[in-house]
Amino acid sequence: MKERNEINDEFKWDLSSLYKSLAAFESDFETVKTQGDELLKYKGKILETPTNLLGVIELSLQVSRTLSNLYAFAKMRSDEDTSDTENQGLVSRVESLSVSISSKTSFITPEILSGSKEKIESYINNTDELKIYKQYLDDILRMKPHVLTEKEEKIMAQAGEIMAGPENIFSMLNNADFKFPTIKDENGEDLELSHGNFIKTLEKPHREVRAEAFKKYYSVYEDHKNAIATTLATQIKKDVFVSTTRNYNSALEASLNNNKIPTAVYNRLIESVHENIDGLHDYMALRKKALGLDELHMYDLYTPIIKSVDFEIPYNESKEILLESLKPLGEQYISVVNDAFNKKWIDVYESKGKRSGAYSYGTYDSLPYILLNYQDNLNSLFTLTHEMGHSMHSHLTRTKQPFVYGDYSIFLAEIASTTNEAFLTDYLLESLEDEQKKLYVLNHYLEQFRGTIFRQVMFAEFEKFMHEKVEKGEPLTVDVLNKKYKALNEFYYGPSVVVDDEIALEWARIPHFYYNFYVFQYATGFSAAIAMNKKIKEEGSPAVKGYIDFLSGGSSKYPIDLLKKAGIDMTSKAPVEDALKVFKAKVKEMESLL
Repeated sequence: MKERNEINDEFKWDLSSLYKSLAAFESDFETVKTQGDELLKYKGKILETPTNLLGVIELSLQVSRTLSNLYAFAKMRSDEDTSDTENQGLVSRVESLSVSISSKTSFITPEILSGSKEKIESYINNTDELKIYKQYLDDILRMKPHVLTEKEEKIMAQAGEIMAGPENIFSMLNNADFKFPTIKDENGEDLELSHGNFIKTLEKPHREVRAEAFKKYYSVYEDHKNAIATTLATQIKKDVFVSTTRNYNSALEASLNNNKIPTAVYNRLIESVHENIDGLHDYMALRKKALGLDELHMYDLYTPIIKSVDFEIPYNESKEILLESLKPLGEQYISVVNDAFNKKWIDVYESKGKRSGAYSYGTYDSLPYILLNYQDNLNSLFTLTHEMGHSMHSHLTRTKQPFVYGDYSIFLAEIASTTNEAFLTDYLLESLEDEQKKLYVLNHYLEQFRGTIFRQVMFAEFEKFMHEKVEKGEPLTVDVLNKKYKALNEFYYGPSVVVDDEIALEWARIPHFYYNFYVFQYATGFSAAIAMNKKIKEEGSPAVKGYIDFLSGGSSKYPIDLLKKAGIDMTSKAPVEDALKVFKAKVKEMESLL
């Protein structure tokens, strides 16, 4: 593994769009501390005049803007080499400053909500400088039924660390305390199982290795099932407590209301997948046939149907492929992607101590950076494509929107990345002449569908079940959780799959169940992206314009409204059903090639 200073500079990002020196960083750090104190001068006076309302909004946004720059710079420097204690210290200092600022600004929202809607609207209508903040203030005002008194809000804030307990306990158990067994790999060598290599082991062609890994990995959760069930039940009770305290009808409503998402979107997502579950059943039957198995077990679901092909894609070649694949999105889009490659948005290669994985990250004032650990293969090409989608979304939003609307919700976050991937898949399937490579790409695409729609919707259905149980005052015991989770697997995967007893405990290893109705957004985002891809291919320029407008919208409108403007209505079943039709068609295409 190379040291970072051995990597050519052309393959490193340039963080100077944030800070050109540590001295500049320190200057902003001190400025934020001062501005935090200045905000306190507005306490008790926000609604006395339109000028005061404007002043507190603009100063609090400026503090937030600078804090985001400080954190991004510290975090990305730290990610370059996670062993660097100086950069770890920068991250810690910014986190502490952020907590301090949050405490000092906790009065702002309750104080704005203490005034009447009519008074605030009159301020907006009669003060030109406030008009830009109408959506921002509307978003605060609509939360009025769910915001407590200043004293109660302070208690809730102080309880935040305690309420984070279940997630933190699970994380420590799962990541620090659990020791996983050692098995024999296909060469007879010892292989110690871990979270990092579990799925990779299930991808191996040697079935006896997969089966042993599956059984022994879950044996750890079997040994600790009661502790994890209690931890998870406490998390769900916390969600229900917060929703009840804030006057919501359910924990689901409370979670979705942050982005003004109707609960019908969540429920229709599950209904649509139920109505089209035969597509996944057909795919499982195809997998069983292609692998030549008498029985398809849960430990057979990750091994590729198409064995690995020689698919070496150096980074420079990946850039060319990506640019070709995204041509349907227009010259403007392609021009900015070229900038990403030429203007040091991307940190490309792995080096000693560098954070693993990949992400798109940045601030309103910075480049929309991409961290990769590029490996010259198809997966890395898809990862580059995915993260480029996020960064393009960020770039267009920040270019077109003022800071107050210069970000987008998690509900929308996966659409641009997955739309990019859909166009890459189309391009590869059209341009590849090698049938095995085509099959390999199809296999990759179908697994994305399985993992991002079917699997995440199954998780979403399980989350809904758990919260509804607690809301009815019913217990969440190991037996209750196991029975429901196994039944869901049997329904989703269908008659071609033997649902092994061990999978009943999979709930015990999923960190997303501590994220309060988060995972459904992977499925809605993926579905919207497939619908967007289809729309652009069928309609051309008008659809591209709608898509670019959507990517440029930031948070200037609520997520559902932004998507509707681009022709995608997530309150209907149509986008999910359209995506599942594509899945069924690709299953048939793969079957015809095998």
